[in-house]
Amino acid sequence: MIEVTRLNETKLIINSDQIEFVEETPDTVISFLSGKKIIVKESRQEIQNLVILYKKKILGDCLMFRDQNGNS
Repeated sequence: MIEVTRLNETKLIINSDQIEFVEETPDTVISFLSGKKIIVKESRQEIQNLVILYKKKILGDCLMFRDQNGNS
């Protein structure tokens, strides 16, 4: 899940696994697999970076859990 900001400054947590694509038109529009779209303040590149950081955190947490439980 990543946090984004709507144009009215409302913060929103979205499921990054449900993002179909992100485009700048010039506003940043996030399109979801469901067909729903939202416009956010973050740039396309910022969204990409947030998704990468989130996935790295999840992978790191999984590896740490594995190591703590003696699994290899």
